[in-house]
Amino acid sequence: MRDYKHLLVNTFQGVQTITLDRPEKRNALCPLLMDELVTALDEAATDESGVVVLAASGSAFCAGLDMDALVTLHAQTRKDARLDSERMARVLRKLYEFPKPIIAAVNGPAIAGGMALAMLCDFTYATPDARFGYTEVRLGYIPAIVATFLTRQMGEKRTRELLLSGRILKSDEAMRLGLVSRVVATEELRAEVTALARSLLLNSPQAMRTVKNLLTRHAAESLDQEIEAAIEANADQHSSEDFREGVRAYFERRKADWPSRHAQVS
Repeated sequence: MRDYKHLLVNTFQGVQTITLDRPEKRNALCPLLMDELVTALDEAATDESGVVVLAASGSAFCAGLDMDALVTLHAQTRKDARLDSERMARVLRKLYEFPKPIIAAVNGPAIAGGMALAMLCDFTYATPDARFGYTEVRLGYIPAIVATFLTRQMGEKRTRELLLSGRILKSDEAMRLGLVSRVVATEELRAEVTALARSLLLNSPQAMRTVKNLLTRHAAESLDQEIEAAIEANADQHSSEDFREGVRAYFERRKADWPSRHAQVS
Protein backbone atom coordinates (compact mmCIF):
# COMPACT_ATOMS: atom_id res chain seq x y z
CA MET A 1 0.00 0.00 0.00
CA ARG A 2 1.17 3.52 -0.84
CA ASP A 3 2.84 5.61 1.87
CA TYR A 4 1.32 9.03 2.53
CA LYS A 5 2.61 11.96 4.53
CA HIS A 6 -0.73 13.30 5.74
CA LEU A 7 -2.99 10.23 5.49
CA LEU A 8 -3.27 6.86 7.16
CA VAL A 9 -4.90 4.18 5.01
CA ASN A 10 -5.83 0.69 6.14
CA THR A 11 -8.29 -1.98 5.05
CA PHE A 12 -9.91 -4.55 7.32
CA GLN A 13 -12.58 -7.06 6.30
CA GLY A 14 -13.71 -5.09 3.28
CA VAL A 15 -13.77 -1.64 4.89
CA GLN A 16 -11.08 0.85 3.98
CA THR A 17 -10.44 3.69 6.41
CA ILE A 18 -8.77 6.85 5.13
CA THR A 19 -7.66 8.96 8.08
CA LEU A 20 -6.65 12.61 7.81
CA ASP A 21 -3.40 12.70 9.77
CA ARG A 22 -2.25 16.26 10.50
CA PRO A 23 -3.46 16.45 14.11
CA GLU A 24 -0.94 19.18 14.98
CA LYS A 25 -2.68 21.34 12.35
CA ARG A 26 -6.18 20.14 13.21
CA ASN A 27 -6.05 18.26 9.89
CA ALA A 28 -6.12 21.51 7.94
CA LEU A 29 -6.12 21.16 4.17
CA CYS A 30 -2.73 21.88 2.65
CA PRO A 31 -2.07 21.20 -1.07
CA LEU A 32 -0.26 17.92 -0.34
CA LEU A 33 -3.07 16.60 1.86
CA MET A 34 -5.65 17.38 -0.82
CA ASP A 35 -3.56 15.72 -3.53
CA GLU A 36 -3.02 12.66 -1.34
CA LEU A 37 -6.74 12.43 -0.60
CA VAL A 38 -7.57 12.43 -4.32
CA THR A 39 -5.00 9.68 -4.91
CA ALA A 40 -6.28 7.60 -2.01
CA LEU A 41 -9.87 7.89 -3.22
CA ASP A 42 -8.84 6.96 -6.76
CA GLU A 43 -7.17 3.81 -5.46
CA ALA A 44 -10.06 2.97 -3.13
CA ALA A 45 -12.53 3.27 -6.00
CA THR A 46 -11.00 0.29 -7.79
CA ASP A 47 -9.62 -1.89 -5.00
CA GLU A 48 -11.35 -4.80 -3.26
CA SER A 49 -12.86 -2.77 -0.42
CA GLY A 50 -16.63 -2.41 -0.41
CA VAL A 51 -17.03 0.63 1.86
CA VAL A 52 -14.78 3.58 2.67
CA VAL A 53 -14.66 5.49 5.97
CA LEU A 54 -13.22 9.02 6.10
CA ALA A 55 -11.89 9.64 9.60
CA ALA A 56 -9.42 11.96 11.33
CA SER A 57 -6.61 11.87 13.88
CA GLY A 58 -6.64 14.07 16.94
CA SER A 59 -9.46 16.18 18.36
CA ALA A 60 -10.62 17.85 15.12
CA PHE A 61 -12.02 16.38 11.94
CA CYS A 62 -10.71 19.14 9.66
CA ALA A 63 -10.20 22.86 10.28
CA GLY A 64 -10.56 23.79 6.62
CA LEU A 65 -7.86 25.38 4.53
CA ASP A 66 -4.47 25.61 6.25
CA MET A 67 -4.27 29.21 7.45
CA ASP A 68 -0.48 29.22 7.12
CA ALA A 69 -0.94 28.53 3.41
CA LEU A 70 -3.14 31.62 3.13
CA VAL A 71 -0.13 33.82 3.76
CA THR A 72 1.41 32.74 0.47
CA LEU A 73 -1.82 33.28 -1.47
CA HIS A 74 -1.36 37.05 -1.37
CA ALA A 75 1.64 36.87 -3.67
CA GLN A 76 0.20 34.34 -6.06
CA THR A 77 -0.62 35.05 -9.65
CA ARG A 78 -4.21 34.55 -10.74
CA LYS A 79 -3.11 31.36 -12.49
CA ASP A 80 -1.74 29.97 -9.23
CA ALA A 81 -4.91 30.98 -7.40
CA ARG A 82 -6.99 29.17 -9.99
CA LEU A 83 -4.88 26.03 -9.58
CA ASP A 84 -5.54 26.11 -5.83
CA SER A 85 -9.28 26.38 -6.46
CA GLU A 86 -9.15 23.56 -9.00
CA ARG A 87 -7.45 21.35 -6.39
CA MET A 88 -10.26 21.88 -3.89
CA ALA A 89 -12.89 21.33 -6.58
CA ARG A 90 -11.20 18.06 -7.54
CA VAL A 91 -11.35 16.78 -3.94
CA LEU A 92 -15.01 17.69 -3.46
CA ARG A 93 -16.16 16.30 -6.76
CA LYS A 94 -14.21 13.11 -6.13
CA LEU A 95 -16.17 12.63 -2.90
CA TYR A 96 -19.49 13.54 -4.53
CA GLU A 97 -19.04 11.06 -7.38
CA PHE A 98 -17.24 8.32 -5.45
CA PRO A 99 -18.67 4.97 -6.68
CA LYS A 100 -18.73 3.12 -3.34
CA PRO A 101 -20.54 4.00 -0.11
CA ILE A 102 -18.44 6.42 1.93
CA ILE A 103 -18.97 7.32 5.57
CA ALA A 104 -17.60 10.38 7.39
CA ALA A 105 -16.72 9.77 11.05
CA VAL A 106 -16.69 13.32 12.41
CA ASN A 107 -14.95 13.34 15.76
CA GLY A 108 -14.62 17.12 16.22
CA PRO A 109 -14.84 20.46 14.42
CA ALA A 110 -15.39 20.30 10.66
CA ILE A 111 -15.05 23.86 9.44
CA ALA A 112 -15.19 25.40 5.96
CA GLY A 113 -13.51 22.92 3.61
CA GLY A 114 -13.58 20.39 6.44
CA MET A 115 -17.34 20.65 6.62
CA ALA A 116 -17.48 20.13 2.87
CA LEU A 117 -15.52 16.87 3.20
CA ALA A 118 -17.93 15.59 5.84
CA MET A 119 -21.06 16.78 4.05
CA LEU A 120 -20.25 15.16 0.71
CA CYS A 121 -19.92 11.66 2.12
CA ASP A 122 -22.99 9.44 1.75
CA PHE A 123 -23.33 9.09 5.51
CA THR A 124 -22.10 11.59 8.09
CA TYR A 125 -21.87 10.38 11.69
CA ALA A 126 -20.84 13.02 14.21
CA THR A 127 -20.17 13.25 17.93
CA PRO A 128 -22.16 15.70 20.08
CA ASP A 129 -19.18 18.02 20.44
CA ALA A 130 -18.49 18.22 16.70
CA ARG A 131 -19.02 21.66 15.18
CA PHE A 132 -19.75 22.68 11.61
CA GLY A 133 -19.65 25.95 9.70
CA TYR A 134 -18.74 27.69 6.47
CA THR A 135 -16.77 30.57 7.93
CA GLU A 136 -15.07 31.84 4.75
CA VAL A 137 -16.83 35.24 4.70
CA ARG A 138 -15.25 36.02 8.07
CA LEU A 139 -11.89 36.04 6.25
CA GLY A 140 -13.05 37.91 3.18
CA TYR A 141 -13.10 34.68 1.22
CA ILE A 142 -16.00 32.84 -0.44
CA PRO A 143 -17.22 29.22 -0.20
CA ALA A 144 -17.95 29.23 -3.92
CA ILE A 145 -17.23 25.62 -4.81
CA VAL A 146 -19.16 24.06 -1.97
CA ALA A 147 -22.19 26.24 -2.70
CA THR A 148 -23.10 24.25 -5.79
CA PHE A 149 -23.21 21.04 -3.74
CA LEU A 150 -24.88 22.59 -0.70
CA THR A 151 -27.85 23.96 -2.64
CA ARG A 152 -28.55 20.44 -3.86
CA GLN A 153 -28.52 19.09 -0.33
CA MET A 154 -30.53 21.68 1.57
CA GLY A 155 -31.99 24.24 -0.86
CA GLU A 156 -31.03 27.78 -1.72
CA LYS A 157 -32.64 29.58 1.24
CA ARG A 158 -30.79 27.63 3.89
CA THR A 159 -27.60 27.71 1.82
CA ARG A 160 -27.75 31.49 1.73
CA GLU A 161 -28.25 31.63 5.49
CA LEU A 162 -25.26 29.41 6.25
CA LEU A 163 -22.82 30.89 3.74
CA LEU A 164 -23.66 34.54 4.40
CA SER A 165 -23.68 34.27 8.19
CA GLY A 166 -20.62 32.07 8.58
CA ARG A 167 -22.12 30.83 11.84
CA ILE A 168 -21.14 27.63 13.62
CA LEU A 169 -23.61 24.75 13.93
CA LYS A 170 -23.80 22.14 16.65
CA SER A 171 -24.20 18.54 15.59
CA ASP A 172 -27.90 18.32 16.42
CA GLU A 173 -28.73 21.37 14.31
CA ALA A 174 -26.62 20.05 11.45
CA MET A 175 -28.64 16.84 11.65
CA ARG A 176 -31.94 18.75 11.58
CA LEU A 177 -30.74 20.50 8.43
CA GLY A 178 -29.96 17.16 6.81
CA LEU A 179 -26.19 17.65 6.79
CA VAL A 180 -25.47 15.02 9.44
CA SER A 181 -26.98 11.54 9.26
CA ARG A 182 -26.69 10.67 12.92
CA VAL A 183 -25.26 12.04 16.16
CA VAL A 184 -23.59 9.37 18.30
CA ALA A 185 -21.75 9.43 21.59
CA THR A 186 -18.04 10.08 21.24
CA GLU A 187 -17.06 6.75 22.73
CA GLU A 188 -19.44 4.95 20.35
CA LEU A 189 -18.46 6.68 17.10
CA ARG A 190 -16.06 4.01 15.86
CA ALA A 191 -18.40 1.15 16.75
CA GLU A 192 -21.42 2.82 15.13
CA VAL A 193 -19.52 3.62 11.94
CA THR A 194 -18.21 0.05 11.81
CA ALA A 195 -21.71 -1.33 12.26
CA LEU A 196 -23.02 0.82 9.42
CA ALA A 197 -20.14 -0.24 7.18
CA ARG A 198 -20.77 -3.90 7.95
CA SER A 199 -24.45 -3.54 7.07
CA LEU A 200 -23.57 -1.88 3.75
CA LEU A 201 -21.25 -4.75 2.88
CA LEU A 202 -24.28 -7.04 2.90
CA ASN A 203 -25.83 -5.12 0.01
CA SER A 204 -25.17 -5.69 -3.69
CA PRO A 205 -22.04 -3.70 -4.66
CA GLN A 206 -23.33 -3.39 -8.22
CA ALA A 207 -26.73 -2.11 -7.08
CA MET A 208 -25.21 0.47 -4.73
CA ARG A 209 -22.84 1.66 -7.45
CA THR A 210 -25.75 2.02 -9.85
CA VAL A 211 -27.80 3.99 -7.31
CA LYS A 212 -24.93 6.38 -6.74
CA ASN A 213 -24.37 6.79 -10.46
CA LEU A 214 -28.06 7.58 -11.00
CA LEU A 215 -28.00 10.20 -8.27
CA THR A 216 -24.94 12.00 -9.67
CA ARG A 217 -25.17 11.46 -13.43
CA HIS A 218 -28.06 13.83 -14.08
CA ALA A 219 -26.21 16.63 -12.28
CA ALA A 220 -22.91 16.19 -14.13
CA GLU A 221 -23.47 18.74 -16.89
CA SER A 222 -24.72 21.50 -14.62
CA LEU A 223 -21.94 20.71 -12.13
CA ASP A 224 -19.33 21.25 -14.84
CA GLN A 225 -20.65 24.75 -15.47
CA GLU A 226 -21.27 25.67 -11.84
CA ILE A 227 -17.89 24.46 -10.61
CA GLU A 228 -16.07 26.30 -13.39
CA ALA A 229 -17.87 29.50 -12.39
CA ALA A 230 -17.01 28.83 -8.73
CA ILE A 231 -13.32 28.27 -9.53
CA GLU A 232 -13.25 31.59 -11.39
CA ALA A 233 -14.95 33.34 -8.48
CA ASN A 234 -12.46 31.90 -5.99
CA ALA A 235 -9.52 32.91 -8.16
CA ASP A 236 -10.87 36.47 -8.38
CA GLN A 237 -11.44 36.65 -4.63
CA HIS A 238 -7.81 35.70 -3.94
CA SER A 239 -6.76 39.09 -5.29
CA SER A 240 -9.43 41.11 -3.49
CA GLU A 241 -8.49 43.69 -0.88
CA ASP A 242 -11.01 42.21 1.55
CA PHE A 243 -9.31 38.82 1.38
CA ARG A 244 -5.91 40.39 2.01
CA GLU A 245 -7.30 42.29 4.97
CA GLY A 246 -9.12 39.23 6.32
CA VAL A 247 -5.95 37.16 6.41
CA ARG A 248 -3.93 39.98 7.99
CA ALA A 249 -6.58 40.48 10.65
CA TYR A 250 -6.66 36.77 11.43
CA PHE A 251 -2.93 36.55 12.05
CA GLU A 252 -2.84 39.85 13.90
CA ARG A 253 -5.76 38.67 16.06
CA ARG A 254 -7.90 41.73 15.45
CA LYS A 255 -11.22 42.64 13.91
CA ALA A 256 -11.04 43.08 10.15
CA ASP A 257 -11.45 46.58 8.73
CA TRP A 258 -12.99 45.69 5.38
CA PRO A 259 -11.81 47.92 2.48
CA SER A 260 -15.04 47.26 0.59
CA ARG A 261 -17.04 48.88 3.39
CA HIS A 262 -15.06 52.08 3.02
CA ALA A 263 -15.50 51.94 -0.75
CA GLN A 264 -19.27 51.80 -0.28
CA VAL A 265 -19.21 54.87 1.95
CA SER A 266 -16.99 57.00 -0.28
